[in-house]
Amino acid sequence: MFFKTLSGRFLLLSFLFVMVAEVLLFVPSVSNFRLGYLQDRLELAQLASLALLATPDDMVAPELADELLKNAEVLNIVLRRDAVRELVLAMPLSKPISETFDLRDPGFFGPIRDSIVCAFGKPGNVIRIIGQPVKDAGIQIEIVMNEAPVKAAMLEYGRNVFILSLVISLITGALLFLSLQALIARPMNKVISSMMQFRNNPEDANNVIKPGASISELREAETALQDMQLQLIASLRQKERLASLGGAVSKVSHDLRNILTTTQILADRLEMSDDPKVQKMAPKLLNSLSRGINLCERTLTFGKADEPEPVINAVNLKTIVDDVIENDALRETQKVQLISTVTHDVQISADPEQMFRVLTNLVRNARQAIEGTGKLGVVSISADLRDGGVDIIVRDTGPGLPDKAREFLFKPFQGGARRGGTGLGLAIAAELVRGHGGILELIETSEAGTSFRIFLPEREK
Repeated sequence: MFFKTLSGRFLLLSFLFVMVAEVLLFVPSVSNFRLGYLQDRLELAQLASLALLATPDDMVAPELADELLKNAEVLNIVLRRDAVRELVLAMPLSKPISETFDLRDPGFFGPIRDSIVCAFGKPGNVIRIIGQPVKDAGIQIEIVMNEAPVKAAMLEYGRNVFILSLVISLITGALLFLSLQALIARPMNKVISSMMQFRNNPEDANNVIKPGASISELREAETALQDMQLQLIASLRQKERLASLGGAVSKVSHDLRNILTTTQILADRLEMSDDPKVQKMAPKLLNSLSRGINLCERTLTFGKADEPEPVINAVNLKTIVDDVIENDALRETQKVQLISTVTHDVQISADPEQMFRVLTNLVRNARQAIEGTGKLGVVSISADLRDGGVDIIVRDTGPGLPDKAREFLFKPFQGGARRGGTGLGLAIAAELVRGHGGILELIETSEAGTSFRIFLPEREK
């Protein structure tokens, strides 16, 4: 329906508001018309009285007197000159005078009230009008007249004003409607059309709106919509790349699992070696191969497959931390020292495999940041028990995170802290911690180093 649209409602409201304004002006306008009409009768009566006074002995024929009264539309005329109040012209009254109106000082609300009473009062009343003669032709002039001509003229004037007001309202509403169409409706329809086209094919950059509105508010809306569409296109493309990456990694995981399985079978034979170093290294090698096979079997790829639900149990944190440090120590780097202050009494509610991955990612990132400076550094892991869970702190003495890494922290392919990095390590770590109902957050970062906090809630018993 037309009046359910913005343009239709605006047109209707414009018409109503103009009509209200016209009505507010209508009553005073009709009241002024009535005052002017009565004032004209007084002036005509004054002219008739002056014509009479100009004759010898102030006498005229009865026929001329009746004609003068009819031309003035009055029944009698009383003129007061000096102190004498004189009935100049008169004809018999059919009814007594019902009301007297003094036009010398009418005020504002008095004429409005009188005009309303005249419009809705009984027809056929006889009224007296008192006024001031023009051109100082006397002190006071009074006329008696029938109210019917006044009422008829006033109603005709009101009808004409109403019709004119209606025409003005329609013209004003039409002009406002056309202005609304040109300034607001068409630009809004352009925005709506762009949104619908973008909805049907969000990957097509040609469907992105191009801001062109001349009105600042609409242009801001178009600019905001353009930014949102461009961000959504970038997000969709990124998700497509992640999905493609996930599919490729799934295929690689399948083949890599077979390779690692074969390698594990060969590594089992290393345990039978008599070399003490080989016997010491073989369990760690087998443990690493088992983790690699398990990782491939689960297809833990951030781009496609979801992380499995963690199997949460009460585990000793020191065992996991020592395992992380021992595996990282196999790199035999001399520039980074790993330190743990975690004690044996710290128990956490976690999936040990997933927590191993979380800490490994954080430690590896910290070690790579320190190695990138070419200086010696330290990575430390500590734990603090507190109400409701455990805080695990990973600190390093590296150079701190760059601005881009801090801006897109925990976002894959955006939060890489080093050149060539993907940012997947922190993204995966944050997702695994969230799966435990915990929080991974950056505590501080500066030239003196970086600290991350992992909070793991205590498991409800």
